[in-house]
Amino acid sequence: MSSNEHRNQVVISTTNLTKRFRKVLAVDGLNLEVRRGEVFGLVGPDGAGKTTTFRMLAAIMNPTEGEATVSGFDTRRQAEDIKHHIGYMAQQFNLYPDLSVEENLIFFADIFDVRGAEREARLERLLDFARLTEFRNRRAGHLSGGMKKKLALACCLIHEPEILYLDEPTTGVDPVSRREFWDILSSLHARGTTILVSTPYMDEAERCSRVGLVYEGRIIVCDTPDNIKGMIEGEMIELRPTSATLFGVGRMRQAREVIKVLDGIREVQMFGDLLHVFVDDAGRRAPEIERTLQRHDMGTEGTRVTSPRMEEAYISLVRRQATQEAEKVEES
Repeated sequence: MSSNEHRNQVVISTTNLTKRFRKVLAVDGLNLEVRRGEVFGLVGPDGAGKTTTFRMLAAIMNPTEGEATVSGFDTRRQAEDIKHHIGYMAQQFNLYPDLSVEENLIFFADIFDVRGAEREARLERLLDFARLTEFRNRRAGHLSGGMKKKLALACCLIHEPEILYLDEPTTGVDPVSRREFWDILSSLHARGTTILVSTPYMDEAERCSRVGLVYEGRIIVCDTPDNIKGMIEGEMIELRPTSATLFGVGRMRQAREVIKVLDGIREVQMFGDLLHVFVDDAGRRAPEIERTLQRHDMGTEGTRVTSPRMEEAYISLVRRQATQEAEKVEES
């Protein structure tokens, strides 16, 4: 197999993967391919089906319908084979608080039958890699949130898996720890590890090779971050109504309603005290927006033309999907 063929090899594949919990459809006909060496992001809010997807791909939960393969193994029939190829860091990873950092690593090494000189070598590499060497004797329960996340990751790597599942790994940690964690992931990616990560943070989605936007159990878009942002029609104007700070959300909503009926307006999104306005021609529409707000006793400050981020793209694409589904219901 050539190097290009190796990189393009599909290591995770799902076909119409579906999971129902009584009347709740958690995952709805998921079709997904992840190639070797990718950092693939599943991005969406709580309840979108990300964790259920991870559990099925980790072969700890069977689908209601459909099928999935991981490293060529079927998740229903070859679950034990899959577990040797993956590392799975769940949202609530079970570290043992009364054990030290090193003792936790040794415990997981024993689970995966990593012993002898090889175990000692891996322990030292992982402690250094996760920047935990000086804390090796500290009890896990006394670590900071960011350190616990790094220890959990190290425990997942003790058997050197080729595929790593990370279910919202940085939720609840401070921004500096989030950045450090992603620096570690970048190092793993550079070494060829395939990483499947779920996140509610759109800035983390920007760091993925490809992203699947998840909405109500389905992937509505799957592409590179740049291509996804390019799906948003028109240009984006960012502005702050001058009265927004004084009058709060109500005034912001009023400004949004005034703007969205103007000619050339594609969409208006609220972000705190900012409005993101998608238009057909920013140079032409920005002055019109300012004049309209002034007529309604609302000036503007800090108006600028900018490019949409993943956050704006996700909101826009989800709204588009919801509109399409509503139209289908009306037609039926």
